[in-house]
Amino acid sequence: MSQQSSFEKMRRVAEGALRSTVVDAAAHTLARMRYMLPDAQPSRFDVRVLFDVAYGEHAKNRLDIYIPTRTPKPLPVVMYVHGGGFAMLSKETHRVMALSIARRGYLTFNIDYRQGARNQFPAPLEDASAALHWVTQNAERYGGDPNKIAIAGESAGGNLVTALALASSIRRQEPYARRLFDAKVPLAAVIATYPFLDVHDVHRWQDHPTMSWWVKDMLLDAATSYVGSRAWAPRDHDALHSPVVLLERSPKLDRPLPPFFLSVGTRDPLLAHSRRLKDVLDRMGSECVLHISPGEIHGFDAMVWREPAKDKWRAAHDFLRLHMKSER
Repeated sequence: MSQQSSFEKMRRVAEGALRSTVVDAAAHTLARMRYMLPDAQPSRFDVRVLFDVAYGEHAKNRLDIYIPTRTPKPLPVVMYVHGGGFAMLSKETHRVMALSIARRGYLTFNIDYRQGARNQFPAPLEDASAALHWVTQNAERYGGDPNKIAIAGESAGGNLVTALALASSIRRQEPYARRLFDAKVPLAAVIATYPFLDVHDVHRWQDHPTMSWWVKDMLLDAATSYVGSRAWAPRDHDALHSPVVLLERSPKLDRPLPPFFLSVGTRDPLLAHSRRLKDVLDRMGSECVLHISPGEIHGFDAMVWREPAKDKWRAAHDFLRLHMKSER
């Protein structure tokens, strides 16, 4: 892969953008159909939703607020960051994730952020950082406890919430990261589900002897959607776009990292990323639980009717309940 011409790399990026557009359109169509059914209505679970609340100046800087209606206030707070390979999907496709959290008594903020080739790093992380800052400042208005905040996300969203935790614990020079650090956000926990943590891992994927071509293409699409041609470059050990790489460099923490809950299946090509993060957090003395689901693939926890997904969500909520000091 390292010997490919610039033209070949550009062609691969363009093909990836087209694939993402097609998959994104299909996913949103299916989501709209699914969420029209009676059993998907938030009111069935005693949850009220405020849609498309602005948290920033860009068109994508919108979030939905899931408010439990029968839970005593103040409510512990969770901000959810959706996945989609930094190029597709949205808070609309991930209502199931937000509702799974909110129905257990958490004030849940489900965010959108800029994505795609025109919005590469640091734009998605800038937006997620701005959203977390907004949530911290506004949670109390919606019945939340600003001193009990957790962040959660899957895949690309798992990358972003991990990077947010680092920005909250390490004094850095990027304006968005420094603003978050100075805000002293009281992060109680991080839930990172099959997180994509090293965008420079393309060489390992492309040389993998048994991985299917379409999985390789999807992983490459995600990496290039976020960092473009830098995905083929040597690892940058001081960049927030690959948070596990930054941590493996053993940077000095200015504040302790929040506790992490990692979840991934054994058939997920990103399993190695979760294991790397678990290893480095263990070496640093930071709390980290790694929940591995045998035989499960990427995205398995969205199929909430299946027992492996139920098991994952139970474990994640046990972790949240412990660290949010919540009886819910």
